[in-house]
Amino acid sequence: MIVRCACLLIALFLSNPLFAAGLPVVKYVIDGQQIQFKGQKIAEGGGYVFNPLADKSVVISTTNWPPYISDEPCGKGWAFDLAIAVLTSRGYKVTIKFLPWSRAVMTVESGWADILYPEYFIEDSAPSDHFKNTFRKSLVALSNPFPGGNISLMKRRSDPKLYFGDVQHLRGMKIGVVRGYQNSPEFDAMMDDGLFEVLAANDDLQLVKLLLAKRVDLIIGDPKVFRYSVATSNLPQLIKQQAEEIMEEVVPAVSYNPLHFAVSRQNANWEQLIKDINDGLNKLQANGELERLINAETTCGKH
Repeated sequence: MIVRCACLLIALFLSNPLFAAGLPVVKYVIDGQQIQFKGQKIAEGGGYVFNPLADKSVVISTTNWPPYISDEPCGKGWAFDLAIAVLTSRGYKVTIKFLPWSRAVMTVESGWADILYPEYFIEDSAPSDHFKNTFRKSLVALSNPFPGGNISLMKRRSDPKLYFGDVQHLRGMKIGVVRGYQNSPEFDAMMDDGLFEVLAANDDLQLVKLLLAKRVDLIIGDPKVFRYSVATSNLPQLIKQQAEEIMEEVVPAVSYNPLHFAVSRQNANWEQLIKDINDGLNKLQANGELERLINAETTCGKH
């Protein structure tokens, strides 16, 4: 009888989402204190919950965008850890869900979720893809920036160089973009005006496949994301090797884009939420935790 009870207790322990294997743990230092939160898996719809007993709560919509952020079992990426650190340090319960980027944008612009993350700078003139005759800045507000990465064009190594630092060179070409991504103000304005042909993909890995299949002339995005997406994909090793050999970054980069939290203006307390995010970012930057998180390593390899 004692053995049966012990086995039952062990089974209950292991089935508790707080103790399930592979759940993300976020650690950081703020105000001189070491803080740790373990995520709980959301059974319905996917995602994770941190600091569930907090009085305030936010929902983040994000996407798989490694090495910055992803739903990989070996590590969620530094941007994931940063989001949890910033918001839990300000007393929020945080629910974070992984969605296709276009859907993530829609959930925040419509107010179904509170934060779109991570987001590039949004120009005042940028139109919403989901609400006609509406500017994105009227739907979301941006936090202070934090480090991001280059936005570059990628080409096939065997093709001639097609870009020399002026997006006007791209007129009439066929370019692969991730649906819903901001890239650079000049590039996005040309795209909105139909000055080159666009083939939209759901994610960065699909863009690489379009380039390798010669369905587009160029693709645009963060080179680190393209390479990491290929390296950690389930593509055969031979295809991964061919992608590395065939794909080439075009220099110079189109732009350098810092990252932001984009807060839905549909949230009644969006101004306070922006203030809390900025306060959290400032504290983590001042004590060196922001830099430490960016430079941290996971079992997937260095970010």
